[in-house]
Amino acid sequence: MMTIVNFTPWTALIGGACIGTGALLLLLGAGKIAGISGIVSGIGTQADKGWRLAFVLGLVLMTAVLFGSGNIAVPELASVSALKLVLAGLLVGLGARLGNGCTSGHGICGIGRFSWRSIVATLVFMAAGIATVTVLGLGA
Repeated sequence: MMTIVNFTPWTALIGGACIGTGALLLLLGAGKIAGISGIVSGIGTQADKGWRLAFVLGLVLMTAVLFGSGNIAVPELASVSALKLVLAGLLVGLGARLGNGCTSGHGICGIGRFSWRSIVATLVFMAAGIATVTVLGLGA
């Protein structure tokens, strides 16, 4: 049986509000959807690299600032092999490519726009994640 060790509703609420606000500002200010896989893949293929690079740089820098401040604990990954981390990253990338987007594009922006395609994609992402955790016994 899975137990929630560090349930933090306030930080989750604040984080969700920040993500939603950022996605809304990008949509209203630039008319762009904040789907991370689309933004990243467009860096090499689209002419509008400037805002894409700034967006990704902002994600990386803000993460570094928050973890560097000591206010947020860095996840312990020492027990996870590098091979598993690389494989997990490749599978997430493959899933984003097959799903024509990632959880940020479909789950946050698409569902917010009432897109049926995004609702179905998010349900498939969630089901695949639950099945993976269950099959590999990672929820214990």
